[in-house]
Amino acid sequence: MPLVDIEVIEGVFDDVQKAKMIEKVTNAMVEVEGEGMRGVTWVRVKEVRSGQWGIGGNTPSADDIKAMATG
Repeated sequence: MPLVDIEVIEGVFDDVQKAKMIEKVTNAMVEVEGEGMRGVTWVRVKEVRSGQWGIGGNTPSADDIKAMATG
């Protein structure tokens, strides 16, 4: 049984976006392993508090990440 963890910064993605991540990752596993994997593929979206992770030595906030995504 596959277990996939996705870690995101708290407050960046809404519930609809997280549900879409779960759906698409499940579909990717099914594409690789076959339809029989759909019912046993677990996908968890874990939120990490802002300031509890970093990139390039910096600790961007949820707003910083949202701004990066919009270009």
